Amino acid sequence: MPVLLEIPPAAADHADARRGFWPLALMLASGFAGLGYQIVWTQQFGLWLGHESAAVLAVVAAFFGGLSLGALVLANAIERSRNPRRWYVACETTIGLWALVLAVAMPDYGAWLLERIGPAASELRQWSVAFCGVFIGLLPATAAMGATLPAMERLVAGLQAQRRSIAGLYAMNTAGAVCGVLAAAFWLVPALGLSVTATLCAGLNLACATGALVCFPATVGELAKPVAAKPNSSLLRLAATGLLGIGYEVVAVRVLSQVSENTVYTFAMLLAVYLIGSAAGAALYRHWCNRLLGNDRKVEGLLFCAQATACLIGISSLWGAEAAKAAVLEFLGPGLAAAMAVEALLALAAFGLPTLLMGALFCHLSERANAAGAGFGLALATNTLGAALAPLLFGVVLVPAVGSQYALITIAAAYLLLAKPVPLTALPAGAALTLALLAPALVFVEMPDGGHVVDYREGAMAAVSVVEDADGVRRLRINNRQQEGSSATLLVDGRQALLPVLLHPSPKTALFLGLGTGTTAATAAADPTLQVDAVELLPEVVADVGYFAQPFTAAGLARLRLLEADARRYVKTAPHDYDVIVADNFHPARSGSGALYTVEHFRAVRERLNRGGLFCQWLPLHQLDLATLRSIVKSFLAAYPDAILLLASNSLATPVVGLIGRNGGEAFAPETARRRLRESALPKSPAEFGIEDEFALLGGFAAGPAALARFAEPAPLNSDDRPIVIYTAPRITYAPDSQPSDRLLELLRQLELKPAELFADTAEPGFNARIAAYWQARNSYLAAGRTVAPSADVRAMLAQVRQPLLAALRISPDFRPAYDPLLRMAAALSAVDAAAARALAEELSRLQPTRLEAQRLLERLAE
Repeated sequence: MPVLLEIPPAAADHADARRGFWPLALMLASGFAGLGYQIVWTQQFGLWLGHESAAVLAVVAAFFGGLSLGALVLANAIERSRNPRRWYVACETTIGLWALVLAVAMPDYGAWLLERIGPAASELRQWSVAFCGVFIGLLPATAAMGATLPAMERLVAGLQAQRRSIAGLYAMNTAGAVCGVLAAAFWLVPALGLSVTATLCAGLNLACATGALVCFPATVGELAKPVAAKPNSSLLRLAATGLLGIGYEVVAVRVLSQVSENTVYTFAMLLAVYLIGSAAGAALYRHWCNRLLGNDRKVEGLLFCAQATACLIGISSLWGAEAAKAAVLEFLGPGLAAAMAVEALLALAAFGLPTLLMGALFCHLSERANAAGAGFGLALATNTLGAALAPLLFGVVLVPAVGSQYALITIAAAYLLLAKPVPLTALPAGAALTLALLAPALVFVEMPDGGHVVDYREGAMAAVSVVEDADGVRRLRINNRQQEGSSATLLVDGRQALLPVLLHPSPKTALFLGLGTGTTAATAAADPTLQVDAVELLPEVVADVGYFAQPFTAAGLARLRLLEADARRYVKTAPHDYDVIVADNFHPARSGSGALYTVEHFRAVRERLNRGGLFCQWLPLHQLDLATLRSIVKSFLAAYPDAILLLASNSLATPVVGLIGRNGGEAFAPETARRRLRESALPKSPAEFGIEDEFALLGGFAAGPAALARFAEPAPLNSDDRPIVIYTAPRITYAPDSQPSDRLLELLRQLELKPAELFADTAEPGFNARIAAYWQARNSYLAAGRTVAPSADVRAMLAQVRQPLLAALRISPDFRPAYDPLLRMAAALSAVDAAAARALAEELSRLQPTRLEAQRLLERLAE
């Protein structure tokens, strides 16, 4: 063990430092800033590099790589220095100043990296550019971060005549990281934005540098060299524990994302629990293990066996995570606090015990390496180097190859193999490992009664499943939480392609952002006059579109050009422009989706439109509260001041609205709408999608630009720098405060639309009055539908809807959604009550004399 050779007189004037308050306080503040930066920089680079697994994990790996390099390069110089204060001050100053540089240079640097990747790069190219670009861009700051802990440890060791230990400083630095994660996710970024958060963290680093200058002496005592030994064994174990520790985090988070809500708060909670466990483990090691057990090699074997057992306990909790979540929610009741508490408990079960041992094991191995002459800087460097390799090995390679279950078991087995000498505690750990290998598959798929799994794929970013129920309806789900469509909604999905395509006067090219079941894009691609591209982030979703193919989409799927890429990145780097761009109704609360609703993205889409081009952004109102919708609308208006709101359908259960923006072009016209419907080259008529005439096509509009501006006026913009949506959208996911139908009706109540906002002066007399009546009838129809209880008894159903539907037809005889169901009920009623059926058919014939269906029914009833 190194011993203190000299304590300079200056140290006597720094009693506070010797008591250890200031080193711990500075480590707390430095850890806070470090994790604040990680959250900010990860989000910022994701905006430019994309959200594919290669890009996301490359950013994490590059961050750890910089930490490792900094500790490795500077370790020896810091260890030999008698002025470690200078090193610590230089490191904190470098971090703060470089963070300020990045706050200014990030947009230009990100755009430069974007050009290097291109629109559809291979996974190898994307990983290489992302890793190297982030590694180099962050290197001055991350390298300095990697050296702060060794510099502070050397400073404290030079001031205190006691056995060297990194445990207390490591614990406090990690505790600061916990505070940084929670503060950034729950307060700083939502309230202030990414740049201001990074600037505040920079100020904290500069304050740490100033505090060190004030609180510590310029020189400290020189440390004796330890007895020569070979530190290779401890260093290799440190590298292995870094690799396995971060590997466990990567894989366990992947599994928990299939049980939790998978929001920005979910990841903040998981990371916070992970860090709390590590900090507590280091603190316990300092106050208990290190004092009572010492550095004996037997302790090392015991810790590795305990670590393997702890990982197996954490893994076992994952099998019961879904049941535990349901039980706790039932006990706590609904609400945001209850939902967040459940996610915290799931994280604690999976990470609590394993991370506790990880923190203790890191401190133990670091002190063994130091005792053998390696120094704490080198120990930290090797541990962090292993951590840098973990995202690639486990996230990109192992999970897709063998699945999450066996990747986690591999981690536990590796810890057990590192236990040398092997204590008797290895026997129960080995038995538990055997049981884990024999356990059922760690797969989460919500199964309907009588259903079965058609396909299940676990990729680098998500688990994708196709499930078929007893009625033959297939559903596509991502991470078991997010439904991307089903075979029961194919016509509605196809309608979301046809509405924007038919609203364009003469489209030749179209781009679809997001694939889902493939029905939306394939419906458009079935038109042989239209060239369609579709961009999808998850390769597993692309592989599953064939399970939802229908005769009317088969030709479209064959013609569709599928691109596996990040939608934002593709829009910015696409090789050509488009006449129509349609964005899927991305769940705004899910990780990464909020970036598709920012001002910058909407403007980038506008730049990708040809002159007169049209952009439709579909929004899932059943997954949005009105406050979040206001921010999205305001951001859309910033790019498209003449935006219009459109209803995808008349669904009350899953309402979807669309924002329509155009890059110039003429006003909408009924004659153009009639021509587009008449000249449709689709194998399936637009009428089969509920678009029978120009009123059905243009009657979906619900608000003009003036009404949208008034609706969105009090909301903040959702921008790349201040990503409001990803922080507000989860509220309704965790604790819905209203029904989707109520939100739709409230939205329509707050909006208005005048024909003059949409249509130029038309030669068709009376059209504007007819379309305004159509919109009024639609709103009346939707309001009446909220209280309807579905019934198989036609008379019971008719008793509920007859008067409301007839009232809608009296407002607008053109409103077919009221006419068609009444006609069907009249036909069904004829079998049990011919007189009532005749009366209803006569009423329909009077209200809409130009339609012949009711008259034909009357003729059949008269036979």
